[in-house]
Amino acid sequence: MSTEKTMTVNLDSVDAYNRLYGLPTEHPLVSVISLHDAEPPAARIRMNYGIYALFLKNGPGCTLHYGRNSYDCQAGTIVSFAPGQTVDVSSSTADALHSAEGILFHHDLIAGTPLGEALESFAFFDYSQNEALHLDDDERAIITGCLDAIAREIRRPADRHTRPVICAGLQLLLQHIDRFYDRQFATRHKANTAIVAKLERLVRGYYGSGACREALPAVADFASELCLTPKYLSELVKRETGMTTKALIGRQLVSTAKQRLAASDDDVATIAYSLGFQHPAHFSRMFRRATGQSPTEFRRQTAV
Repeated sequence: MSTEKTMTVNLDSVDAYNRLYGLPTEHPLVSVISLHDAEPPAARIRMNYGIYALFLKNGPGCTLHYGRNSYDCQAGTIVSFAPGQTVDVSSSTADALHSAEGILFHHDLIAGTPLGEALESFAFFDYSQNEALHLDDDERAIITGCLDAIAREIRRPADRHTRPVICAGLQLLLQHIDRFYDRQFATRHKANTAIVAKLERLVRGYYGSGACREALPAVADFASELCLTPKYLSELVKRETGMTTKALIGRQLVSTAKQRLAASDDDVATIAYSLGFQHPAHFSRMFRRATGQSPTEFRRQTAV
């Protein structure tokens, strides 16, 4: 077991990250960085992110610890972080750190801009590091080109155009990353189909053998079982099935409810509680939305 101490830092500003690695801060809200000449202050660092960050890893040897899992970042991958995330970073070699480049930005930079309104659509900020984006050479060139353009704008004398131009460049960068994730999802169709099949087995098993549940199933519970983040799983399921993960879970819930209504004499409230509903009225509304009938109407129909 390693005896190395972990240094904990709160990255609540762009300057906090730059000071950590001895980098200059040319703009208080955004920084394009290269860690080529950086020296980490510790071999193991726990980073509590209060800013957004994207890193292009051009070499192997850097290990990230996110939640319960560890991931080796291979050459040509992009990893991203958002405020509220905590990540442990350890570099096994100096080359691992020195090969990385990327961008940091504070939410204040984009507040009130088109990018600020669109930011939530870039779901990859909530992906875990085993869901990193893997780039080919052309894609990597596009990403570095975007970073270079933003860096040049940061270095220019500031005027009324500076912020809009930086935000436009940042939005273009994020749109390219989103496009490359589309490509990655498409090329992993076979593996993703297997994940959806496993998810469906997990959902069916949740109510298997007539089990009674104290709560409704949550997307996060199944995502954890599959070692994925909820947002990545939801995006994967939507691309493979056309429905949301919540809808897929709901479909199985309705199927189980129909079976129990048809096969038992339990009253509707008892069945609702056994499925994990806290209030029978919520169950009845959900069932009617899904089937066009109340639970009582469905039971009466099946009894004919």
